[in-house]
Amino acid sequence: MAGLQGLEAFDQLASMVAVVRPDGRCLFANAALENAIGVSRRSLLRSNAFEWLADSAPLAEHAQRVAANHVATSRFDALLRRHGPKGHGELPVHVILSQAELGGGGVAAAGAEAVLLEMIEIEQQTRQDREARVQELVTAHKDLVRNLAHEIRNPLGGIRGAAQLLELEIEGKKELKEYTQVIVHEADRLQALVDRLLAPHRRAPVVGDVNIHEVCERVRSLVLAEFPRGLVVQRDYDTSLPEFRGDREQLIQAVLNIVHNAAQALAPRIAAGDARIVLRTRVARQVTLGRQRYRLALELHIEDNGPGVPEAIRERIFQPLVSGREGGSGLGLTLAQTFVQQHQGTIECDSAPGRTVFRIVIPLP
Repeated sequence: MAGLQGLEAFDQLASMVAVVRPDGRCLFANAALENAIGVSRRSLLRSNAFEWLADSAPLAEHAQRVAANHVATSRFDALLRRHGPKGHGELPVHVILSQAELGGGGVAAAGAEAVLLEMIEIEQQTRQDREARVQELVTAHKDLVRNLAHEIRNPLGGIRGAAQLLELEIEGKKELKEYTQVIVHEADRLQALVDRLLAPHRRAPVVGDVNIHEVCERVRSLVLAEFPRGLVVQRDYDTSLPEFRGDREQLIQAVLNIVHNAAQALAPRIAAGDARIVLRTRVARQVTLGRQRYRLALELHIEDNGPGVPEAIRERIFQPLVSGREGGSGLGLTLAQTFVQQHQGTIECDSAPGRTVFRIVIPLP
């Protein structure tokens, strides 16, 4: 591997990368490719890249065209063969071939015709594109809500103050005083809503060591205190999960918002006495979050046996002011998503009648 030392940076990528000769001989393979195919890097270096695909002809043809400088870059879709603990079979991938402009004696000695082979899991590419669109939408919504909250907040003080002054002027007229009290009450309610909208942007994160199971236990005790009968909150913890750096209070609030929403949706089952919420933690390996690859991540699944998220809002539940419950503010999941994203994590929801699962993924050191 002399002369290929600089290629270790490719191990940080989520996409599968290799350097190959036009005849398919592998000169370098990164960790993502090793993990996807399911064989060791040493074995990959002794193999021929053409054997990695179900149909070797397109790769052989495109590699020779790129190496001969007929085209600078070539793309096609293919099926990658898998052998290993993740299962056998074929993985749909998008293949990108380009000229390997790499310095060093190793590549030069192998021939200036070395080709850089990159493969991206098609499902992963779709997911990354969707995450990017969601992130853009969330950012736009947060900016809109923050600006709107500031615009609402400014006149609220004036409205409330004017109502209080008016109340002093109509002393003795009980029926009119009731109207001013309604104005003051509604102004206070709007002020509380605005404060919640601005809450994530006001307080700087307080970073410390966080144990996700302490977070879950705190949330569990709070929810069971509110719903002492008819609801079971089960634990399914992987105690090998390490601590990580984060804001404990933010994570408690994020998990509490999700669990509390679940408990409220379970009202009919709580009345029947068979409501169930499961808090499940697991270790995830080789996880891609926001186009960055992490060796380890924690997964927290919050599962309930409620009616499920209404289909009409299923794609919008993390957007501000979207609620499936009458009287709901539609801010709980928005705040949860904001707090998890501040930990470089993601939240996903998979819902059907009888089973809803919120999946929180946060990278670990």
